[in-house]
Amino acid sequence: MGAIGIIFLVSLIALCLIHSVSAATRHYKFEIKLQNVTRLCHTKTIVTVNGQFPGPRIVAREDDRLEIEVVNHVKNNISIHWHGIRQLRSGWADGPAYITQCPIQTGQRYVYNFTIVGQRGTFWWHAHISWLRSTVYGPIIILPKENTPYPFAKPYKEVPMTFGEWFNADTEAIISQALQTGGGPNVSDAYTINGLPGPLYNCSSKDTFKLKVKPGKTYLLRLINAALNDELFFSIANHTLQIIDADGVYVKPFKTDTLIITPGQTYNVLLKTKPHFPNATFYMTARPYVTGPGTFDNSTVAGILEYESESKSHLKKLPLFKPSLPALNDTTFVTNFTSRLRSIATPQFPANVPLSVDKHLLFTVGLGTSPCDQNKTCQGPNGTKFSASINNVSLILPTTALLRSHFFGQSKGVYKPDFPYNPLNWFNYTGNPPNNTLVNNDTKLMVLPFNTSVELIMQDTSILGAESHPLHLHGFNFFIVGQGFGNFDPNKDPSTFNLVDPIERNTVGVPSGGWVAIRFLADNPGVWFMHCHLEVHTSWGLRMAWLVLDGKLPNQKLPPPPVDLPKC
Repeated sequence: MGAIGIIFLVSLIALCLIHSVSAATRHYKFEIKLQNVTRLCHTKTIVTVNGQFPGPRIVAREDDRLEIEVVNHVKNNISIHWHGIRQLRSGWADGPAYITQCPIQTGQRYVYNFTIVGQRGTFWWHAHISWLRSTVYGPIIILPKENTPYPFAKPYKEVPMTFGEWFNADTEAIISQALQTGGGPNVSDAYTINGLPGPLYNCSSKDTFKLKVKPGKTYLLRLINAALNDELFFSIANHTLQIIDADGVYVKPFKTDTLIITPGQTYNVLLKTKPHFPNATFYMTARPYVTGPGTFDNSTVAGILEYESESKSHLKKLPLFKPSLPALNDTTFVTNFTSRLRSIATPQFPANVPLSVDKHLLFTVGLGTSPCDQNKTCQGPNGTKFSASINNVSLILPTTALLRSHFFGQSKGVYKPDFPYNPLNWFNYTGNPPNNTLVNNDTKLMVLPFNTSVELIMQDTSILGAESHPLHLHGFNFFIVGQGFGNFDPNKDPSTFNLVDPIERNTVGVPSGGWVAIRFLADNPGVWFMHCHLEVHTSWGLRMAWLVLDGKLPNQKLPPPPVDLPKC
């Protein structure tokens, strides 16, 4: 072999070694099983992953491949969504039941196989069928590539903190009853941090999350809101948080005493502890932000921030400080906080917001009604059923998977490709509601050619009362280029859009009585769910799906489904 050949061989081996270091295949096994769990002196049998509540932590690096085998040992059908993971050309692994897959039935298994492409940060996984995600959820931590530092000083320790909700009753029975009667579902009995309600609830002091810290250190808190139905304020008494990441995207850092996190969102925050032992302990509390007319769990979850000391005998005697959280309906705080979020927008982490737009869309989002079933008594407005809709279309889930129907050209009788670009009937969206509040129940998809640049205005409506709606888009990140109150004005409002460093994320709260503008590039072929992450609103139909067509090149096409894809 000549010198050139040897150099080529050495280079090839080096490249292989670099790849083997930077990317790996990580295997996990999720056994879906029942487990008895006690909270608030109430024991019940819940659906779990591997008997854990919350479920196990997934840890990987950017560019890693994940293979997660899910085996269903319970009577409920199951599917798992990897929330915030883009699933580039791997839509078969996205997880929402009847959208990208049929659910995994009792005794069946499915391997979710996907690669983490160009993402790092805090994400999470959860069941994506009915209300099973009340107990079936857990964190996903995606670290930067090997030998790639954070764009901030390395923290002393990283701590996932996942907010959830605890129901003493069976959540499947709660939503089943609500859908039958058409009324609002019963609310949770407690909020939780890492599955623990904390000392402010009766019979719960032993179930308290404690964060033990050392003085003079910086901790990275990975915050996840896995609550079913509530946006949450969060604060730590006498401490400041620095926001550095939202939904797995670095942001321009800023400090705050309190943050707002909607269901589905994540934040990475830096907590710098006091330089010396403070002779005190501190509550970490969260409670809901409420905008709508419905009932809600008006309670507060607390964990405890506890400084380690060489002398531990006096810890129980230390004063305990509580933070001051905003009022339940403090929309001004929420608006001011979200307006501070900006992409880091550096050459290494650019904000690639589409500057030109191929499709301008306006979606109204809000509550409406559906007629009561024959010979039934319903508890919604004026004897109807509560429904929710986007552009007055309340999505009916099919009995087979939309993605499979599309891929094999079997859409007839399954879905219609004519989801409306705009509301079919204009009205004063945030003013007096129209007389007709009935929604259209159907299965319609919005079809987009590959690489279409989209600007979407999501407009809240006051039909049954204005309220905030956290909307989550599967398969994409989007840029939040603008938001405001009242009705969106297409002549004036676009001039205020931020096209320089808008925040990029996958879940956004549509302001109560207002609108939000997002832009994204439809560069991921497949069928992608978009829905409210208030689970009650999703159950009522505040959901739709996008069909992004294949591009012309091989790497712009969705591959065939895996052989073990579940069947309906």
